[in-house]
Amino acid sequence: MQFRTQIPIPKSNSPIDYTSRIVSLGSCFAVNMAEQFTYFKFQNTSNPFGILFHSQAIEKLIDFAVSEKQFTSEDIFFHNERWHSFDAHSDLSCTDASELLHNMNAKVKSLQQELLQSTHIIVTLGTAWVYRNKESNTIVANCHKVPQKQFDKELLSVAVITKSLENIIASIASVNTNTKIIFTVSPVRHIKDGFVENQISKSHLITAIHQVLKSKSANLSYFPSYEIMMDELRDYRFYAEDMIHPNQIAIDYIWERFAATWISEAAYKTMEEVNVIQKGMAHRPFNPQSESHRKFEAQLTEKKGKLVSQYPFMKF
Repeated sequence: MQFRTQIPIPKSNSPIDYTSRIVSLGSCFAVNMAEQFTYFKFQNTSNPFGILFHSQAIEKLIDFAVSEKQFTSEDIFFHNERWHSFDAHSDLSCTDASELLHNMNAKVKSLQQELLQSTHIIVTLGTAWVYRNKESNTIVANCHKVPQKQFDKELLSVAVITKSLENIIASIASVNTNTKIIFTVSPVRHIKDGFVENQISKSHLITAIHQVLKSKSANLSYFPSYEIMMDELRDYRFYAEDMIHPNQIAIDYIWERFAATWISEAAYKTMEEVNVIQKGMAHRPFNPQSESHRKFEAQLTEKKGKLVSQYPFMKF
């Protein structure tokens, strides 16, 4: 007997392997998936401007990267003793204005190179709810705890999100026509917006993504992260203590579904070798000075050397 349904996901015709270069952009779930790529030592870049929750923020970042635009002093502001940008996550904020601008522009230039070299770009949308700065009349990526009265909250329409995604696709294609773009919707529940409002938001994102997929481009795909969480893992035991974010079990499961459909079977052996090394490095010996532990470390060093000689980009 089957006690749950499993979402059928077709295998990709352009799978990821250890020659691939992956760029992950978007919500905190994009970070969760990028951490898995990092653990298994794939070549990947994740959110150079920090977590970006909506399509408008991702669109602006990609536009800056492919157009070689530069951030200026007009793009930053001082608040709570730190310099911030409404276009970046607070992870980039700092106490020195020139340092912030330097870091932001360096990341834009770096992202341009990553997009040029990428084979796969994963775009994870988190919400259709956005905040518009009243003074500049622009939608921000992050409010940086600036008083709420300075913003208007809006729900992006399906048409607006669709246009934003089309702009993202066009910008990427202007520098790289071969890369595969994988869209997905974050399973994180944005219930601070309201329970019904969160569902409306997710439905706008899903509908907009499938509008752009109607082009039938071989470079565009959808991975059902949100649907896996809502259907296959429909139980609170798969959530973290906040009952909002997927817990590690859920993240690992969704990663397994992704790996089964998007990672080349030829890469599985290398992934297992990396996993053995990672577990070995995490091992805490009872007696570090013992002969058995010295042999264990020697064997681990040998395994690392073999992999690094085959894949020089790997760092352990």
